[in-house]
Amino acid sequence: MSFIQVLDESTINKIAAGEVVERPRAVVKELVENAMDAGATAITVEIKEGGLSLIRVTDNGKGIEKEDIPNAFLRHATSKIRRAEDLIEVRSLGFRGEALSSIVAVAQVELITKTGTSLNGYRYIIEGGAQKSLEEIGCPDGTTFVVRNLFYNTPARRKFLKTPVTEAGYISDLMERLMVSHPDISFKYIVNNQVKLQSSGNNNTKDILYNLYGRDLVKDLLVVDSESEDVKIKGFIGKPIINRGNRNFENYFINGRYIKSPILIRAIEDAYKPYMMQHKYPFTSLYFEIEPS
Repeated sequence: MSFIQVLDESTINKIAAGEVVERPRAVVKELVENAMDAGATAITVEIKEGGLSLIRVTDNGKGIEKEDIPNAFLRHATSKIRRAEDLIEVRSLGFRGEALSSIVAVAQVELITKTGTSLNGYRYIIEGGAQKSLEEIGCPDGTTFVVRNLFYNTPARRKFLKTPVTEAGYISDLMERLMVSHPDISFKYIVNNQVKLQSSGNNNTKDILYNLYGRDLVKDLLVVDSESEDVKIKGFIGKPIINRGNRNFENYFINGRYIKSPILIRAIEDAYKPYMMQHKYPFTSLYFEIEPS
């Protein structure tokens, strides 16, 4: 008797989903990055019960063609790259082709989408990876993803989640960083029918920092604007007077993507060390532009 068995496709997808979609925040991140890659200038994120019962992401991007809709939910299906060589210069936020297939494996998903050249839009429903329907409807240009009952078919995953309030807080942190790193996009974040965060998309990062952190912090920020042959650095750093008790206010972005770099963090903190008390950390919001290659 053989003890090694090949898993069925449904089980494989659920396992893979656990690597990509570990909590509601990951779903929001993947869907918002898809919207930005689609050229959206306005993105609304709505959640209920910490994202477990509902996540709705609406954008005004280019939409999805009818013939591409089913393919978008297949594993390793992507419009971002064609061959391995493309990875060297990839500029999109997403490119692996795993996000949507992982989400639909553990949730009930509704897609509403319309391209600018199409007379009508389409509604596509898929639950637990199984296609339910595809119908023609009237809708505005762009795409809306509705994700309901996340982890409904993997209850063990739900047990490892925090309270709805905590999960919503994780998404709030994500939305703040998205607003700061993409000031040219208008964001709205709605929690249980209440608008929690909003940005205008006027491409003014300082306005966003003002709305998020208040006047007292913004008045003590210093502008950073430096450029060399290999890298551009822009953004803001705080005067030592606005130090914090943790690193939550140290934010670094490379080509629009939030990163955590121990080397960069150490360099910045070492520069501040002579001017700060022990166990205090600076406020930074720095953006690095480098060639992907």
